[in-house]
Amino acid sequence: MHFPSFLRPRALAVVAFAAFAGAAFAQGGYPSKTITIVVPYPAGGSNDTFARQVAKELGDQLKQPVIIDNRPGASGNTGTAQVARSAPDGYTLVAVSSSMTTNAAVQTKLPFDPVKGLAPVAMFAKGPFIVAVNNEFPAKTPAELIAAIKAKPGQYNYASSGSGSVNQFGTELLKAKVGDLQIAHIPYKGMGPAVTDLVGNQTQLLISSGPSLLPMVRAGKLRAVGITSLKPSPIAPDLTPISTAVPGYEFELWWGLLAPAGTPADVVAKLNGAVNQILAKPEITANFLREGAIATPLTPAQFGTVIADDVERWKKLAKQQNITAD
Repeated sequence: MHFPSFLRPRALAVVAFAAFAGAAFAQGGYPSKTITIVVPYPAGGSNDTFARQVAKELGDQLKQPVIIDNRPGASGNTGTAQVARSAPDGYTLVAVSSSMTTNAAVQTKLPFDPVKGLAPVAMFAKGPFIVAVNNEFPAKTPAELIAAIKAKPGQYNYASSGSGSVNQFGTELLKAKVGDLQIAHIPYKGMGPAVTDLVGNQTQLLISSGPSLLPMVRAGKLRAVGITSLKPSPIAPDLTPISTAVPGYEFELWWGLLAPAGTPADVVAKLNGAVNQILAKPEITANFLREGAIATPLTPAQFGTVIADDVERWKKLAKQQNITAD
């Protein structure tokens, strides 16, 4: 662009102002239309529950509709991959859990890179798992659990919702921490049949989320012997941490929001700030706690570190314990 010499200072000032105004508008203008949060699982699960609670509040804060789009398939990979390939403009997001990182540890042809292919936006919550046994199993505490399995090596089985599932990782981590814990893995196709056979004593041990196990525990059909947080948890304050018998053992599930890689930093920051304000609301904290999770606000950088560390951690455990996917 060329300006006469006598107009150049004024023209340059106009150009500079226009550039500044455009940048300010770009930052302040988001969002200007509907935001879609993809949930890569069927409706009704924990991912869906947390995403819907956040979406409603997020829409109110951002003054734009925020809708949920359930796209299940391939253990969450289908919907997540679709978002990874979407335009990085902040209008298509995905609500995931830490099972994304265990998938990355056992699936060699994952259709997206969980670290480089997606941008961390905000963590929703994290929550420990419940360690439950059949009522006939001779243990009521973490120490008794370990002692009972060691007393009869190879004679007990543990259940999971499938080979390579997050439940299997939790139990294999326990075995790795103890070092000589011999208990065989029985994979099921879903949590329902796994819990049913645990109640029927076809298997003796299952590590899973509070919503999956606590109703059966409260009904007297299963016995909870511990919790997988390092310290006592408000999720189930009466349960003793497994770490009291196995030092350093900690296994928690997290849930959070991701965007396609390359999403502008100011858009990510705006979403992160909005989500963290939502997580500070007492009613949201209480709702999450009832679902077995603790609201956990993090910065995008902190959340990104959690994801990267988990991928590396679970890859090492999968190799060490020979964990494979179905």
